Amino acid sequence: MALRIGRLALIMVGALVALLLVLWAVFRVPDIPVATLRAKYGSPASQYVALAPGTVVHLRDEGVRDGVAVVLLHGSNASVHTWEPWVARLKSRYRVISFDFPGHGLSGPVPSRDYSTAAYVGVTQAVVDHLGLKRFILAGNSMGGGVAWHYAALHPERVAALVLVDAAGQPDPGSSSPPLGFRIARTPGLRDIAASITPRWLISQSIPAAFTDKSRVTPAMIDRYWELLRYPGNRAATLDRFAGYHSVDDGALLARITAPTLILWGRDDQLIPAASAAWFAQGLPNARVVILDHVGHVPMEEAPDRALAPVTALLEGIAGGSSSSPPAR
Repeated sequence: MALRIGRLALIMVGALVALLLVLWAVFRVPDIPVATLRAKYGSPASQYVALAPGTVVHLRDEGVRDGVAVVLLHGSNASVHTWEPWVARLKSRYRVISFDFPGHGLSGPVPSRDYSTAAYVGVTQAVVDHLGLKRFILAGNSMGGGVAWHYAALHPERVAALVLVDAAGQPDPGSSSPPLGFRIARTPGLRDIAASITPRWLISQSIPAAFTDKSRVTPAMIDRYWELLRYPGNRAATLDRFAGYHSVDDGALLARITAPTLILWGRDDQLIPAASAAWFAQGLPNARVVILDHVGHVPMEEAPDRALAPVTALLEGIAGGSSSSPPAR
């Protein structure tokens, strides 16, 4: 009897493995060659800068070369493209820099497999040093917002003003169960499957959560997110980043940031609630909060003009010298 049960168990395990292999073969989505992606999603402003051995960052440096410099940091699984509406509106007056973090967009993975906030702060420092920027305005959305305020806390002498757009950083209040993506990234086997099975419908179901106005989510946008995720190594890098994520309460660092700070939030943000704006305001000594009605997680894409208006006021204050901070260069 025991022998029969053992054989049955082996048959069931074998059938399950076979089913998984069939599913993998049917639904596996291959990477896209780097040259193909650069041709489609690069721009005349695109540069591919080697910051260190094995670390090449896709960088755009646009606008007025001797103007006030504005550095833009994108969010998780996004790219420089998320900032294009603002870049188009700012580059006639300012020098506007955007880049893809390692493991995102056209930058690709790095040998260290370190995609932590601290690592991205280091990448930001390497980019601004490469460009020779001594002082600049720094803005970040979501994950990029978390990187931005950590950078400002560690390098206050470099940041003339800070803009946090639906920024990450407030510790998860009482959350004991990590998001599904994090759990998959930490599970052997499932992780390997997730690194090669990425159907377009999964992206089409995920992206709309960042928007209140779903009409802003176009087929071309979904294609871009889906295809850039398939840059060789980006899916594995995403899983490394998720697996290494740990919520840390380092809000005490906010007190180090004395630069004028704009905290900009979409009231309908379903990913990082607008209540987080108050957490940042409480910790930042020189901050102003602007909440945008009927806007979600990416105001710069969903309502670019409304979102940019308070940013422009801040920039004009810096550029005109009305701020207590020295001009950015």
